[in-house]
Amino acid sequence: MSDTAFVLIVEDEVAHGEAIAEALERSKYACNLVGSGKAAIESLRTRAPDVVVTDYMLGGSVDGMDVLRAAKKTSPDTEVILITAYGSESLAREALSRDGSVQAYDYLIKPLDIDLLRDKVARAAKQAIAAREARMLRRQVDEAFAFCGIIGNSDTIRREIKRLKKIARSKSTVLIVGETGTGKELFAQAIHQNSQRAGKPFKVLNCAAVSETLLESELFGHVKGAFTGAVTDRKGLVQAADGGTLFLDEIGDMPLQMQAKLLRTLETGEVLRVGTNDVAHFDVRFVAATNHDLSELVRKGEFREDLFYRIHAHGAIRIPPLRQRREDIPVLVQRFIEQANKEQETAIEGVTAEVMRKLVNHTWPGNVRELRNVVYRMCIEAEGPRMDVADLPDPLKGSTDIVPAGPPNLAGLSMADVEKLHIMNTLRMFGGNREKTAKALGIGARTLYRKLRDYGLR
Repeated sequence: MSDTAFVLIVEDEVAHGEAIAEALERSKYACNLVGSGKAAIESLRTRAPDVVVTDYMLGGSVDGMDVLRAAKKTSPDTEVILITAYGSESLAREALSRDGSVQAYDYLIKPLDIDLLRDKVARAAKQAIAAREARMLRRQVDEAFAFCGIIGNSDTIRREIKRLKKIARSKSTVLIVGETGTGKELFAQAIHQNSQRAGKPFKVLNCAAVSETLLESELFGHVKGAFTGAVTDRKGLVQAADGGTLFLDEIGDMPLQMQAKLLRTLETGEVLRVGTNDVAHFDVRFVAATNHDLSELVRKGEFREDLFYRIHAHGAIRIPPLRQRREDIPVLVQRFIEQANKEQETAIEGVTAEVMRKLVNHTWPGNVRELRNVVYRMCIEAEGPRMDVADLPDPLKGSTDIVPAGPPNLAGLSMADVEKLHIMNTLRMFGGNREKTAKALGIGARTLYRKLRDYGLR
């Protein structure tokens, strides 16, 4: 902090003031030395300092208490250290009282101990800068663009939300594209809530989390006796979402055979429950999402071209990964702290500047979901009201990247930890693309999905 802090020194004894300035400048503070209380107030109006070091007794009509009052009025975050003569400490102690209209940070007694001066200025500067940064962040949070739970200041988020509002009013199918953890379901909910279907059912089916044999039943339902274990009739999610919206997450993982049946429903509104030829009709709007490049899957014959164009009629809503909208991270961190305080009954005020720098510079392969999990964990385990580097998860303390850049030392890690680390490294290498990650790991997409879920990486 000391290399950026600005200190205003107010001392009518020139030699004494120069000695203070020299001592603080050696500690890399930017200093401004003035010789009167009147000059100090003029300096306060020109540039608010982080710390004021002022003699209590100043020659002229403006004394140290007047400087204290002016400093707190001009810049409430500024901390003031009073200098008083031996034997008159009671005057300075009164200025430290919380009962007064203004409160000094601390006081020093002449003759000054330079080491003590530097120590008190360092602590005062740290507190002043932290308070200023917290206030600025609070203002950013208050001014942040928020829409149906989607938070951000970045141009990319604003642009996609503007498109979302227009598309929500239409009746067509919508495609949302984004990496794992970017908030695709949140966008789908926003589309539903801003459509004429708001207030009607909103149902979710994760196509990657359901086995191929059960996917048709989950989507369209089945009749009693349709297959072993079908002991009663069961309505599918299309019927459950009648009048509302059905969100098909990870549609890129849907088998080709099911894609054909889904296309029929999208085009005709017809639903055939498993085990019957009786056609039913339901009024459902479909919103689909994927972290795949569907056009590439079409090229490889793994996704139907006709279905692709059916769900891509308006072009996709593309949610950028967190690493491409780092300006949103501070407001997201503050909002997650507020949510954690409410849900976990914690009392965290914020994070230090160093912690925020590490969070902003991290690559976040798990995107917003990973950031939220990290913040919640820190809030639960933090020792004090403002979270410092010590409260970060171990992999984040010494680096701005949770994934080691080079081959890690795996000694002492469990096999589960090794597998988790390997998955994280591979996922990061492919920019969050799960299909490429699964192929590189030699496992299926559904297996990777399950492991991501089990390890809390989704």
